[in-house]
Amino acid sequence: MVASHFDGRSVPNGWQPRQAFFGVVVVVSVVVAVIGFAIPKMIAVLSPQLINLPNKNHWLAPERLAETMAFLKANFAWFACALFLFNILVFDYAIQINLHPHHPPDPARFWYLLAGFLLFTIVWTVRMITKFLRPPDTTLGS
Repeated sequence: MVASHFDGRSVPNGWQPRQAFFGVVVVVSVVVAVIGFAIPKMIAVLSPQLINLPNKNHWLAPERLAETMAFLKANFAWFACALFLFNILVFDYAIQINLHPHHPPDPARFWYLLAGFLLFTIVWTVRMITKFLRPPDTTLGS
């Protein structure tokens, strides 16, 4: 049995068999890959009516569709990389607690990881919103 759940001070309060713990690592990794790499492919094949995107008539117009899909693909890939890194570091944190129960890592390490990932997510979200919220003004050149 390994500690697999922790309270806010990194004190274990949930356990599971080692095989189940590493099974969770694999499942989470697959979910992250789906989020980052399959969702953009699914968006690309969906009908525009099924895509919830601000100003979608502009961004999904045939002359901009390839650029829009490339932007989504790249940004979801970056999000998946950040999420995968966060998961690796969190699982490593849990493993270190299990390997060194009398000298566990500092709980602040986890909170810094979480804060860093949340900051990345906020920046990523703002970038997505600002890209699609308002289409570029095409009347400037006329």
